[in-house]
Parts: sequence; C-alpha cells; structure tokens
Amino acid sequence: MTLQEPTLQQVITWAKEAGRIALDGFHQIHHIQMKSALDVVTEIDHACERALMDHIQRDFPTHAIITEETGEVKGDADHCWYIDPLDGTINYSHRLPVYATSIAYARNGKMQMGVVYDPSRDECFSAQRGKGAWLNGKPIHVSACESLQKSLLTTGLPSGNEEHLDRNLRAVRYFTQNTQGVRRLGSVAIAVCYAACGRTDGHWDLGSTPWDMAACALIVEEAGGMVTDLEGNPDYFKSPYDFVAASLGIH
Repeated sequence: MTLQEPTLQQVITWAKEAGRIALDGFHQIHHIQMKSALDVVTEIDHACERALMDHIQRDFPTHAIITEETGEVKGDADHCWYIDPLDGTINYSHRLPVYATSIAYARNGKMQMGVVYDPSRDECFSAQRGKGAWLNGKPIHVSACESLQKSLLTTGLPSGNEEHLDRNLRAVRYFTQNTQGVRRLGSVAIAVCYAACGRTDGHWDLGSTPWDMAACALIVEEAGGMVTDLEGNPDYFKSPYDFVAASLGIH
C-alpha cells in the first residue's frame, strides 16, 4: 500500500542521509559547474538531491516535487515537496562549513513539516505544523528580544539582481547603525533556523526561492516567530519571495 503522507521522523532520516553525503564529500576536489556568472553547482548537490528524490518517488510516487537543481517534477499538487539539497553551495565549494540540507512537505498549499540538517555541526532543526519546532529533538523558541537596538540580525545579499542588491545594501546600512549587528551566513536555511532557536533575533531576504525558505519558515513559525513579506503580509510564499522571519518583539 502506498503511503499518502510522510512522518516527521521519516523526513529527518532522509535529510540526515543527504547531509552525510555532503559531509563525506566536503574535503574532496569538486567538479564545479557554473549555473550563472556567479552561481555554482557541484556533483554533491546532485548526489544529495538524487538521494532525497529517490526516497520521495519510492514512498510517495504521486507527489509533486520542486527542487533547486532538477526543477519541477509534476505530480499531485495537493502534495508537494520542496528540496534544497545543499543550501550554501558557494560556502561548500570553498570549504566553508556553513551549509545544510533543506526539505519541506506541503499539503493543499500549506507547509506541514520542514527539516533543515546542518551536518557540520550535526544539528537537525525540524517542525511540524501545529506541534512545535525542535533542534535535535529538543523544543526551541525564538528570542524574547523586544528592542531593535539589542537585536542581532542576518540577511542575504543577492548577487544576481542589481535592484535587489541595492535595496538590501540600504537596509544593511540602516540595520547596521540601529542594531547590534548584521551577519550574512551564506545559507538562508541556517540563518533562519538560528532565528528560530534564538541565536539571532531575525532574518530578512530579498528574492529568495521556494526551496530556500519552505522548511525554515515553518520552523520559525512553529518556534513562536512570525514570517511575512516585507510589507507585513502573511502571504509571503510567492514570487518574488521577499520575506522577514523574526521574533514577535522586533518583527
């Protein structure tokens, strides 16, 4: 009998398997291909993605899948997976150990579970809608910070869109002058999960992607935080995928 929906433990197991592939290959000399003038993909991205897709297509063959490398795999749109097999490929290709596997499952257009696994630190962030968020099985919560001046934020700097870059650099300047600092980690999934567990107080991004944000956005929400577009609207999961994820006190 074909299963209709996954369990969270099932998704965690898959994410950790893909993460181990990335960790095992970390110190190898990689075959790097240019996806664009500034964006790269390695053979490890493809290997991690293939491992995740094999599990989904074996256990849930009718489900739709949207991935960073393969793109869209047609299926039942009421059951859709979002996969970033190696979020932080630029870091990874330079042997900077800040990268993660990100996988999320949505039913009827709503994220139901998300997992972000950082193999370098063996940290597994997970969430299930209505049930909470966890780091290695222990409940997590966003910070209690209520002052922007006391907050530590993260962001991304989009290199392929000059308008987004200019807008974000203005925001970086403002927040650098009005917070305790702004960091750029090079992995959206890890940065947002750090806000979910209170290591930082918030993250904003311009021109993200559905596979970058699907899992980590749910993790923040289930950890007691808020995710919206830049205007404060809760309908953030759509193009151009601009979003803010933060604790309630500073959102």
